Amino acid sequence: MSSTHRREITGFSNPTVKYLRSLREKKHRKREGVFLAEGLRLLTDARECGHVPKTLVMAKGRDPHPLLDALEADVAAAGGEVIETSSDILSKITGKDNPQAVAGVFAEFDTSLAALDRSKAKIWLVSQALRDPGNLGTMLRTGDAVGAGGLILIDDCADPFSVEAVRASMGAVFTQQLAQAGWDEFVDWLRQGDGQLVAASLRDAVPYRGAPYAAPCFVLVGNESRGLPEDYEMACDLRVTMPMKGRADSLNAAVAAAVLAYEVLDTLEA
Repeated sequence: MSSTHRREITGFSNPTVKYLRSLREKKHRKREGVFLAEGLRLLTDARECGHVPKTLVMAKGRDPHPLLDALEADVAAAGGEVIETSSDILSKITGKDNPQAVAGVFAEFDTSLAALDRSKAKIWLVSQALRDPGNLGTMLRTGDAVGAGGLILIDDCADPFSVEAVRASMGAVFTQQLAQAGWDEFVDWLRQGDGQLVAASLRDAVPYRGAPYAAPCFVLVGNESRGLPEDYEMACDLRVTMPMKGRADSLNAAVAAAVLAYEVLDTLEA
């Protein structure tokens, strides 16, 4: 693509820079219905999944790369905007001292339960009141690794479209379906079709190894500090326990989801 089709921004006070910086805040993302992602690998993953940024921002002096050329061409073909600016301004936009050479603005996805097809995967991850965006991104990445259909966020969770969560997902925000719902809405949806709800628990639980998992299996983890409410656990079809050999009485929520998801995967593929 010719550089004549790019718009150059040189000033920190440019309205577009202010707009892009504002997308680091949830209220502005929600108002605009878009989110930021950065890095050529992540944006290439998005492109390969059919997601092309509405706006592509590139740092001047970056190293040339055929994947970036392809991305730029696709953005232009889709009627998007291509902006070239300094590394310092890109750093202000992303909030990262050592930013990637490229960032993109993407339209948020439909996160309704109605958009999910539960039959497309044997495993789904479900998280209740997950507050840490790093954990959320890690769960998306875990879901991609185990071939899960996606991640369902229950009650008041961290924003999956925050810069931190998107960065931690390592591109999985584009490969995994996302849904957001309240607990009652989720349970109603789940019981309208096939689906086994499984949670790590100490209440009437069986060992997680060799438990009777069934597809589609919805692996549920709770809040990082409080875990799952008791009534949520008791609503599950299966409760499993993982051995704690040391002084710790629990695993990190995202780690627990990964351990359990791989055991489910092993069982369902046996």
